[in-house]
Amino acid sequence: MLRTYVDNGVVPGLISLVSRGDEARVAVLGSLAYDGPPMQRDSLFRVASFTKPIVAAAAMILVDELRLSMDAPVADVLPELAYPVVLRQPDGPLEDTVPASRPITLRDLLTFRLGLGESDNPALREREQELGLHTFGPPVPRTALEPDEWMSRLGTLPLQYQPGEQWLYSTGSHVLGVLIARVTDQPLEDFLRERIFEPLGMHDTSFTAFDSSRLTTAYVGDDVLDPAVGSQWLMPPSFPDASGGLVSTVDDFHAFARMLLAGGAGVLSPAAVAEMTTDHLTPAQRVAAEGFLGPDTGWGYGVSVSSDRYGWAGGLGTLWSTTPADGTISILLTQRALWTWPEELFAEAPTW
Repeated sequence: MLRTYVDNGVVPGLISLVSRGDEARVAVLGSLAYDGPPMQRDSLFRVASFTKPIVAAAAMILVDELRLSMDAPVADVLPELAYPVVLRQPDGPLEDTVPASRPITLRDLLTFRLGLGESDNPALREREQELGLHTFGPPVPRTALEPDEWMSRLGTLPLQYQPGEQWLYSTGSHVLGVLIARVTDQPLEDFLRERIFEPLGMHDTSFTAFDSSRLTTAYVGDDVLDPAVGSQWLMPPSFPDASGGLVSTVDDFHAFARMLLAGGAGVLSPAAVAEMTTDHLTPAQRVAAEGFLGPDTGWGYGVSVSSDRYGWAGGLGTLWSTTPADGTISILLTQRALWTWPEELFAEAPTW
């Protein structure tokens, strides 16, 4: 079934992996680009929002070590968020605000309920774009801002909703990356490498692709979004995008998924994994988020959660799900942006 989409030119190539226990079945099909060399098992993909669960796991390491507290104000570390104001009406003008009813917490960042995210308020979206924050859409081009300047500008925005009130995608992960770097007093990637990538053998996962010959070309439909030659991922970013900036391989991300399925495997505590993979949304919040998450689906920390599985997708063409009951992990990596996939590929992907 998957080969059909390569043969028909829907995607230039793909890698699928399905594992259960110690058995893994891997298919490597097609090429790195429509006019490129053959796909290899260690080819590098821009895994986009697969970054979110990895960064959420990094935050939970700090919770396990009592260096962060779930319900303490993040303003203790992020003073830019010390005095948030909230739009009086979610669709109202940016100048019409009221004080936040309570501080923003780590739990708010992890559950995407800090009050900011992919907004349907045109004025708020326009202001974010003017500030160069780049919190909407694919991470191309990157923001040129350094983390401290990025936070300083974010802190000038009003929240669209009161903290804890509504689920809004993505911005919580951006902020989480800055929080982790400040708490650990080291660049975000250094902490990820030390505490997650190296222990799990994820040697090819980074905010920078160090081998352009293994890097796929990213497409939106048939149009090139980011080529392998001259890719922005070949240079270290000014702002490590904790929402969608990592490149990785199928085996690297499989190692991360296996760690979660194993209850932390020495990287995280079992309690932290359980928190990450539990739905934290209220029934009303799930209904409001249904258009984005799908029916009967909630949100944990960096992952969507349904009755029998958890996982997430990367907007530049990747899917992942884990079914804890039988230990099945499914990963599909492509180079074609998800919003340009044909409906039938979405419909069939969970069954590959």
